[in-house]
Amino acid sequence: MIPISVVRLGAETESLVLDVIRSGIIAQGPKVAELESRFAELVGAEHAVAVNNGTTALVAALQVLDLEPGDEVITSPFTFVATLNAILEAGATARFGDIAVEDFNLTADSVRENLTPRTKVLMPVHLYGQTADMTALGGIAAERGLALVEDAAQAHGARFEGRGAGSFGTGCFSFYATKNLTTGEGGMITTGDADLADRLRVLRNQGMRARYEYEMAGHNYRMTDLQAAVALPQLGGYAGQLDRRRANAARLAELLGDVDGLVLPQQLPGREHVWHQFTVLLPAEHAERREQIIDALRDEHGVGSGIYYPRTVFDYDCYRDREDVVVSDTPVADDVVRRCLSLPVHAYLSDDDVVTVATALRAVLS
Repeated sequence: MIPISVVRLGAETESLVLDVIRSGIIAQGPKVAELESRFAELVGAEHAVAVNNGTTALVAALQVLDLEPGDEVITSPFTFVATLNAILEAGATARFGDIAVEDFNLTADSVRENLTPRTKVLMPVHLYGQTADMTALGGIAAERGLALVEDAAQAHGARFEGRGAGSFGTGCFSFYATKNLTTGEGGMITTGDADLADRLRVLRNQGMRARYEYEMAGHNYRMTDLQAAVALPQLGGYAGQLDRRRANAARLAELLGDVDGLVLPQQLPGREHVWHQFTVLLPAEHAERREQIIDALRDEHGVGSGIYYPRTVFDYDCYRDREDVVVSDTPVADDVVRRCLSLPVHAYLSDDDVVTVATALRAVLS
């Protein structure tokens, strides 16, 4: 079986985790501080604040903006539900632009169509490992005085015109088990604003700057040194992991390039894709049999695949009648959710595995 994702942690990780256990400092400590420093360097941000998961990163980034009820956040309709849940948990109202089929990311034109006097935050999602158009979106944020919060959960090390995802505004990353970099559960917030970073550090520590000295109503958003110890060894080999993902993506594109009606993902000019996912759009005539295609890939060819995501993020009963979820027309996203299919692209694929994945999809579609 060729799985859609693989997690491998080696002897160095085991040794470092054991060192943390033996040290007696297993909560937030020196390993967390080291991870923050090294991740800030990866992103190209001045500050990085570790938290307990990626959803928390989004929530905290919004909470320190002191949003009021009715303040609006514009984001993508094509994303994991954490993006929307974080907006609601922060007490704001969610609005949605549409996406471009070329990169699956929020478009500037659709953002402009959804701006209102209550818009306070623009939250692009750097989906699948490729950044959104940060020149256009950053320009809107600057023009309208909006806070820019980047949902970079899948974009560790991705770049736009030389700048790292998470360095344009407040970056929010996930270290969930299947991410390119993992702590099992964990998250990181990056920023160039020293005051904002200071507020985030106080917020994550129950609102305390020093023990029992409370400056705000806070939370326990802390990462543990055990989590940080899992991630630290991965950073040393991360460039090589990305090289392998990129090579796998290029080979898949080469092998599938002549399949009629199949839309392949692409790295757009000026961007550096980190290929968290390799997501194709099935030919329109195959959209209704997508689940059968997934079953056939698995059962007949031993190839795992996934649907990320099967619906627009607001298209569920629990959000449908909420006044703080404002739905607009999203025709591109509506089409993409019907046709998207992610194939294995992870760094542990052999050359033969990549050929098997492509051959299997060709066979099932034919």
